[in-house]
Amino acid sequence: MVGNLDLGQDNRQDISPELQALQTPEGELYLRFHLPSKEEFALPAIAIREVMQQSPDRITPIPNASPLLLGTLNLRGQVIWVADLGQFLGNTVPLRTDRPEIPVIAVEEQETILGLAIDQLGDMEWLDIEQLHAPSNVADHIAPYVQGEWLVEENSHQVLRLLDQVAILRSARWAT
Repeated sequence: MVGNLDLGQDNRQDISPELQALQTPEGELYLRFHLPSKEEFALPAIAIREVMQQSPDRITPIPNASPLLLGTLNLRGQVIWVADLGQFLGNTVPLRTDRPEIPVIAVEEQETILGLAIDQLGDMEWLDIEQLHAPSNVADHIAPYVQGEWLVEENSHQVLRLLDQVAILRSARWAT
């Protein structure tokens, strides 16, 4: 016989504080990642269609395309462009493509999908949008693509910059 279990009762006192924090996250979910320059950025999870590790030979170079574009790849039957996000943001350190896999974040806005090739994936993390500050020390050429920044550690000047995927997707820089 099954015991009398009241599913409607609040059993929070039986849950450890660590699990309670997991059950009630604060903020919004973001994907953290690094570029070859070791700068750390984030994108909102709701803007990400898919995160994948692609073999460089699965990215097909396209002659005479923008130097910001590595080529195209087949994403579940749809051909999408793959861009070097670091180069797009003006980093001088090129993305290493001579490795077994390249992390690619497929971002989507309306019906446009673009693969952003990066150096290293980080974690998915709940970040408090209330703690987001106006970007500081951002070069003029990337300012339109940075929505703000979080201070990673109180005693350091290390920041986590939030990118605007819509501004990146709609940029006129892809035509150059």
